[in-house]
Amino acid sequence: QVQLVESGGGLVQPGGSLSLSCAASGTVFDIYSMGWYRQTPGKQRELVATMPSGASTNYASSVKGRFTISRDNAKNTVYLQMNSLKPEDTAVYYCHVRTPYNAYWGQGTQVTVSS
Repeated sequence: QVQLVESGGGLVQPGGSLSLSCAASGTVFDIYSMGWYRQTPGKQRELVATMPSGASTNYASSVKGRFTISRDNAKNTVYLQMNSLKPEDTAVYYCHVRTPYNAYWGQGTQVTVSS
């Protein structure tokens, strides 16, 4: 089992920045992918950014150039730096981790972009 603890998020004005982090614990030796998804009421959860093992990254087109995902394998932690935030970035953000046989979700953290 893998446990995920998210931190960060909150309220920010348009154009501002926020940083999210997600620390994994438990059976972490076979984690091969870490990433972030988001969800707004009435919509499906959507990919924001993922980072498989190694240096490769995948971003949703809506956040490319504004968000940066990174991970610290020694700390089993994944980060999401969000810059130039827009009101449409408002959502609950979920950490997501994959192992060869399972996938795990964090509890979610609210990000609200509003003036």
